[in-house]
Amino acid sequence: MSRKALLGTVTDNDLRLLRVFRAVVACGGFAAAELELNINRSTISRHIKDLETRLGFTLCRRGRGGFALTDEGAQIYSAAQKMMAALEDYQHDVNDINQRLTGSLAVAIFDKTASNPACHIDRALALFDQQAPGVHLQIHVEPINAIERGVMEGRFNLGIIPDHRPSSSLRYHPLFDEQMYLYCGAGHPLFKRAGKALEDGEILASKYVGIGYHSPNMEVTRQRGQHRDATAWDQEAVAHLVLSGCYLGYLPQHYAEAFVSARRMLPVASDRFQYTCQFSAIVRQSSPPSRVVATLLKALVEVH
Repeated sequence: MSRKALLGTVTDNDLRLLRVFRAVVACGGFAAAELELNINRSTISRHIKDLETRLGFTLCRRGRGGFALTDEGAQIYSAAQKMMAALEDYQHDVNDINQRLTGSLAVAIFDKTASNPACHIDRALALFDQQAPGVHLQIHVEPINAIERGVMEGRFNLGIIPDHRPSSSLRYHPLFDEQMYLYCGAGHPLFKRAGKALEDGEILASKYVGIGYHSPNMEVTRQRGQHRDATAWDQEAVAHLVLSGCYLGYLPQHYAEAFVSARRMLPVASDRFQYTCQFSAIVRQSSPPSRVVATLLKALVEVH
């Protein structure tokens, strides 16, 4: 394909093609995007081909080997995400002027919060739905670093994360706490002694699974001198490794409760190997939130 720059201004047709491309990437391929876009695969393929012709380079590889972005495709996808976020901000600004609460709102939440009795996100969403029934909510569950980056870049309008290291690019609104304990699975050598006195050395000598990105978990791990023998990227992964009986790992008390009741895991030295997380709602510092975002933010703060 010949190399040439995108000519002129971005047209409505360009935006339509970019939205198709974004959906294909998000769905992981043409076939999966059919349901999301409600158009057939041949039409999707034609749209992507038209976009590639317009841009002057190949965006993705498709075939028996599966779907994969080219380097240029990855860059265009990132740029498209930022542009779509800017367009949504514009729509929110226009709606603010018209005093209307419409459009879409992308919210990203850290995983395994629904079972926390101190978490009332559900009540906030119910309140928000009463106040802004015309807003289309998009709820994502992501790691802390992905939520922070997404809010800073404008892909997420609001995030809910455990506090760990404050960023000057974000504004924080405290919501609720989460209690974390160190757990061992039923097959672990310490399981039968979990309720008894254990030396720190015994615990630190055990294999440990920790979260692989900067988080309260990583900070506590370093303070305790617990070295990761396995790395997890969410709480579910930690739970699987703890249940294997091979690793110790920190989990939220509310999430581990069902496993403890079933005698599949138990807390270890809970008087010492524990910590508390403060969860906050985050929005961009660089600009005041739109009325839609401010409405949800107010609901979150009110119910907590």
